[in-house]
Amino acid sequence: MKQLLVFVLFAALLCWLMFSPIYKHVLVIRQALLQQEVDYMLEIGASGKYGYIDSWMVEQSRSRLAGYGFSPSVLEYEIYSTSGADSGDPTSPLPRGTGLQLRIAYPYENLLDIDRLIGLSPPSEHARISGRGMKMSEYVPD
Repeated sequence: MKQLLVFVLFAALLCWLMFSPIYKHVLVIRQALLQQEVDYMLEIGASGKYGYIDSWMVEQSRSRLAGYGFSPSVLEYEIYSTSGADSGDPTSPLPRGTGLQLRIAYPYENLLDIDRLIGLSPPSEHARISGRGMKMSEYVPD
């Protein structure tokens, strides 16, 4: 009986040791992709040409991230300006010096459930990984 118990515990530990680094790597890559997308969108949105991030830009971002395996329907975008002005209105871009803030969040999607094998509890269903950033608008009206 002892040998069976040792075998089961050893098998669970071996599975966790083999597969946990892979899932952790996927998690790190997803977070890096989210941060890369935030940086790209802020670079474009805060440029002298735009001064905003509108819904069309968000849809383009969703399609880019879908190419990396993200589910576009569960991506959450939060776009703010430091002045409180609407940061997604193409008719009134944010003037130069106003901060444009962006956060893109995505759920863990049961990625860390394998940690239950060694007694760790995975993040809740509502926990999310995210990328965030802020860039000052460079838009100057003509």
